[in-house]
Amino acid sequence: MFDNGDDVAKPTRRSKIADLADWPVTEEPPAAREAPAPVTAVTTADDHLAAARHELAVLLGEFRRTAVLVPLDEAGDLWSADQGGVRWICAFSDEEALARFARARGDAGREWTYQTVLGARLLDVMVPMLPGPAGVALDAGSEDGGMLFPPVAGIVPDAVAVETGGTR
Repeated sequence: MFDNGDDVAKPTRRSKIADLADWPVTEEPPAAREAPAPVTAVTTADDHLAAARHELAVLLGEFRRTAVLVPLDEAGDLWSADQGGVRWICAFSDEEALARFARARGDAGREWTYQTVLGARLLDVMVPMLPGPAGVALDAGSEDGGMLFPPVAGIVPDAVAVETGGTR
C-alpha cells in the first residue's frame, strides 16, 4: 500500500502572493511608498566607443569562425572589387545572400562558382596575398548593409594593415 502523505501536516506559512491578495485596495503597497529614486545612467563618448569596440570584437570573432562563400572569377581567383583604393574580397554568408547580390548586379542568370573559406583564412592568409590594402566585404548588397572588415590592425595582420592615424 502507498502512503500519499495524508498524515503530513499542511504548511502554516502563507505565501507572499497570499499577502498581496489581502492588501486593502485603498492602501499603497509598501514597495510603492518606499521606492528608491530612479538611477540615471551617465554615458560618455568613451562608453560608446568601448561598446562599439566590444561589438566589433564579437562580430569579428564570429566571422573568423564562420565558413563563408567567396565567388570565383573567370580565372578561378577569389572575386574581389576595388573601392576607394582598397581591394575588397567579396564573401557571402550563404547562397541566398550570394543570389541577392547576383540579382542586384543583374547577373542572376549567370552561374556563380564559389569556394567555401573560413573567415580567419580570408583575413590572415588571402588578404596579405593581394597587392595593396585589402579587406573583406561580407554580404555586399544585402538589405541590412552587410559588414566590412577593413585593412586595419586588429582585423588583418599588422604587416598589411593600413595606418589610420587614430587612437587604439
